[in-house]
Amino acid sequence: MLPLPRLLALFAVSTSLSAAPALAEMTKSLNINGATGLIDMPSGDAQEDARFTFSTALVGPITRATISFQITDRLSGSFRFQTWRDWDTLFPGDATKLEDKSLDLRYQVLKESKYVPALTIGLTDFTGSGRFSSEYVAATKTFGDRLKVTAGLGWGRLGSYGGIGAPFGDRPPVATGDLGTPNTDQWFRGEAAPFAGVEYKINDRWTFKAEYSSDAYTLEDDTRGIIERDSPYNFGFEYQKGANTRYGVYSMHGTEVGLVFHLVLDPKSRATGGVMGAAPAPVKARPSRGADPEAYDGGWVTQPDAGPLLRQNLTKRLAADGIAVENLAYTATTVQIRIRSGRIDAGPQAIGRTARALSHVMPASVEVFEIVPVVNGIGASKITIRRSDLEQLEYAPDNATLLRDRVVISDAGPVPSYAVGDEGLYPKFRWSLKPALRISEPLKGDVGLRLSASYDIRPGLVLSAGVYARLFGNVDRTGNPSTSVLPHVRTDGARYAKFADPGLEKLTLAWYARPAPDFYSRVTVGYLERMHAGVSGEVLWKPVESRLALGAELNYTKQRDTDGGLGFDEYDYDIVTGHVSAYYDFGNGFLGQLDVGKYLAGDVGATVSVDRVFANGWKVGAFATVTDVDPEDFGPSGFDKGIRFTIPLNWAMGTESRQGFGATLRPGGGDGGARVEVDGRLYDSIREYHGDALDPEWGRVWR
Repeated sequence: MLPLPRLLALFAVSTSLSAAPALAEMTKSLNINGATGLIDMPSGDAQEDARFTFSTALVGPITRATISFQITDRLSGSFRFQTWRDWDTLFPGDATKLEDKSLDLRYQVLKESKYVPALTIGLTDFTGSGRFSSEYVAATKTFGDRLKVTAGLGWGRLGSYGGIGAPFGDRPPVATGDLGTPNTDQWFRGEAAPFAGVEYKINDRWTFKAEYSSDAYTLEDDTRGIIERDSPYNFGFEYQKGANTRYGVYSMHGTEVGLVFHLVLDPKSRATGGVMGAAPAPVKARPSRGADPEAYDGGWVTQPDAGPLLRQNLTKRLAADGIAVENLAYTATTVQIRIRSGRIDAGPQAIGRTARALSHVMPASVEVFEIVPVVNGIGASKITIRRSDLEQLEYAPDNATLLRDRVVISDAGPVPSYAVGDEGLYPKFRWSLKPALRISEPLKGDVGLRLSASYDIRPGLVLSAGVYARLFGNVDRTGNPSTSVLPHVRTDGARYAKFADPGLEKLTLAWYARPAPDFYSRVTVGYLERMHAGVSGEVLWKPVESRLALGAELNYTKQRDTDGGLGFDEYDYDIVTGHVSAYYDFGNGFLGQLDVGKYLAGDVGATVSVDRVFANGWKVGAFATVTDVDPEDFGPSGFDKGIRFTIPLNWAMGTESRQGFGATLRPGGGDGGARVEVDGRLYDSIREYHGDALDPEWGRVWR
């Protein structure tokens, strides 16, 4: 049971300091597990909506790395990777480091108010083996602008010290066949134990924390002997450096020193405050028809050099923004321009820059601008803007909203037969040599160089290649074959990492087309990824103003040799796979996807994923796959699950760029539920220029 006099002493020390001058609102801090909390214990607080954090902690021989995301203002999740050093002191001669990966979920039931504390229910490592699993209820109350007090009740690991009984019955062990699946039979079962703590804000940078921990560290202390837990009391100081970084140093267990670093990012705002780029040219207003009626004469369309001249002038103006003109078609009153944006990350901004250029170049008789963004050689949508609306609204209050109400977004349709093209635009060769980072899990990855090249043969027909060479890293490079009972479609990664260095990542020919209105198609053939080669075909139905999209994909693949060359593996493994997919935009940036079909190992099942997409290019999501493979054979995690994220470079650097960094992290990788990795899948690239993706950042149409 919690010693009351000692807890009251902690409260008294903190309260006695609370008479200092008022400070800024207290930060909703994180613990050494990367979750909202005290030091080792959780709290009832929740981070701000969409907050994304990276945390690294060292406590004696234990290293923890955690990625957390505040999914909504109440729901949050974490992915944690944990290692133990000094493993050979327990098993001499065995240099293997024990590793553990886990997923957490937390839900804030009550938000703090004047008289009510914040109350959160949490599940830690809720799909694990049970060794690190715990559940808790935590309440936190703020007093003034300096002091926070937290009290809670924990089960599992958080119920292993100072227990008060098992109010909901005994806690059963996790069955072998249930590994990797939600261990619901254990939730809130077994011994329960209280925990508590305080946070005191000394000033805007320094915070003092103290807690009483209900985690006995039985596994690390009694079983393994790699730490000594002599005390349930932890205390320490945290230093806030700016809005994005926080450091902590703690005395833990009475014997260990703990260190933590938190990187806190806000996907809703840009780290640099905005994207730097050239200012847009103003809209060029036409003279009134009464003042200059000859300017509205449409006879210019009969001039034989009008098309090439207009295209040349538009190309010059748009080149400054990294926008290429694919085709130009016009009548006396309407112009359709097809563009390809190579640098501007926001569709509305590329559309706005194009509309301004048209206002400078097109004769006054042209009233209607049809702008068709082109992705992989095919039109993604058609944005129709009346020129008079541009002229009228440029300096009007709330001009973005007013313009959006008058703009029409529709299917791109075919290229007009009378369009003026540029014979010099195709074929086009591009290449790059850039540093590359491969992350397989927190604290594990490779840094290398990637040589990429693409050759646009004609619109919609692209030849691509990529070669990767490792410079340094710490991923598994033993080259040991997998012991999986399934075909080794993913678990021989250590062999590819060792022998395919450098290795050919891909060599493909892709064809993109528009078979019918609202339909898009892709066929890719070649070395699709570093483990598999073959042919992949896809068709997508996605009306431009629809939240729903439907797709189907069919693949025939053959497993590649581990040397990263052009050969195939010795087992000559090949398979036909395919999925039918449904995509839905739930609003507020949440996208859902359901894929049902056959996977690379021959298993049949479904994948459910939810992603949150932000207007500035951030994307954070989670997924889970269940198939007909027995959980014991599926892989270490029992079923495939994990999180994925993409961070755009322009968010961090403030420069115009369409590049980004992303990773997919899994608690345990197996062969079950694996899909072939193919570049250029249709939904994400096409949706970028549809209504549900354009609207959140439509304000940039005037930038």
